[in-house]
Amino acid sequence: MVGRRNMRTPLLAGDGPLARIPPLAVFIVVIAVFAAGVTIGGLVGAVLLGVLAVGVGILLAVTWKVLKPSDRVMRVLVLGLVVALAVVQLR
Repeated sequence: MVGRRNMRTPLLAGDGPLARIPPLAVFIVVIAVFAAGVTIGGLVGAVLLGVLAVGVGILLAVTWKVLKPSDRVMRVLVLGLVVALAVVQLR
């Protein structure tokens, strides 16, 4: 199939710490943190979503040069959505 990635290939090329993390594990952790942040709400939920936003921002900054412009736009939109949800949790 065109466009389908093998779930065993590293997220990032190289031999750094992120290259050894299975993509499925990352996906599960991100979904769990997001769901906990939205479900718990309040300050704790906002902090969880803020931590998630910081992680997304760091990954976006690190991979910025290799992303296509359309991928950049989508990831910036996701980052903005997570930040907006964190702000809403504070109310």
